[in-house]
Amino acid sequence: MKMKLTVAACAIISGSFFAHAGGEGWSHDFAASSKKAASEKKDMLVDFTGSDWCGWCIKLNKEVFSHDEFKDGVKDGYVLVEVDYPKDKSKLSKETIAQNEGLKGKYSVRGYPTILLMDGEGKPFAKTGYRPGGPSEYVTHLKELSEVRAGRDKAFAEAAEAKGVEKAKLLVGALKAMSLDDTLLASFYSDKIDEIKAADPGDESGFVKGIEQKKKYAKFQDGLNSLASGGKFKEALELVETTVSSGDYEGEMLQQVVMIKGMVHAQLEEMDKAMEALDKAIAIAPESQASARIASIKEQIAKKMAEAEKKEDRSGE
Repeated sequence: MKMKLTVAACAIISGSFFAHAGGEGWSHDFAASSKKAASEKKDMLVDFTGSDWCGWCIKLNKEVFSHDEFKDGVKDGYVLVEVDYPKDKSKLSKETIAQNEGLKGKYSVRGYPTILLMDGEGKPFAKTGYRPGGPSEYVTHLKELSEVRAGRDKAFAEAAEAKGVEKAKLLVGALKAMSLDDTLLASFYSDKIDEIKAADPGDESGFVKGIEQKKKYAKFQDGLNSLASGGKFKEALELVETTVSSGDYEGEMLQQVVMIKGMVHAQLEEMDKAMEALDKAIAIAPESQASARIASIKEQIAKKMAEAEKKEDRSGE
């Protein structure tokens, strides 16, 4: 009886650590995986997924992750980590749910599947997602991305021996080569950004200004989404107007903020003000891709305004 209980207990422990959507070999314990990766000199492949509702996540598991060809191809280089957000939360412990919520914010995950490749310290160096072609092609893709880390480490080492603008150029090149969101760069490579500032106080590359601007914009978006989800559109409009007048943005980023102002006015059914704001948004960067979208939004608002006028005419008859 004791033997059966011990075996059952082992099965539960093993299942909580390894039995996941991608099959055996995937961990749910991020901290343990990070230690394992560091001790074994491997990287981590972290799959942010919605295992029981996200169509592309399920497709990626079925076509790639569940295959031995994939697991054999990555076993020497990666520790596999699944960070799951299922609808059926009974699949996960309370501790895992809490961990995953924290990781979503920490790594700025906004869609699924998001695949981040990280070193043993948890610093991301590449980002990918679903790709067609099956396990073999996916392994090849990962090998290409692993070269990004090698390039990062080489550039960082060279930058450590360089000075001034040359040092800044090496660091900027390494950060750009990773093709990560600026929020991730700001979160995980703030030390390198500080080195760039110190080495190139004039910001000749414009890199520091750009990344700080996008970091502010991400904070603005989070605040806006929080207000909008609560139906607080007047407060959202105040936030947008404060952001427009702050002087923090220019060009296409300012255009985005002014476009949002127009959309909030439309949500408040202030259609004339909405059209005025959208016209101003187009004028900021007429040739941008966003201008075409804004023109389409204007057409939709104009159509609603025309329909409202018709209803008023009918009611007055």
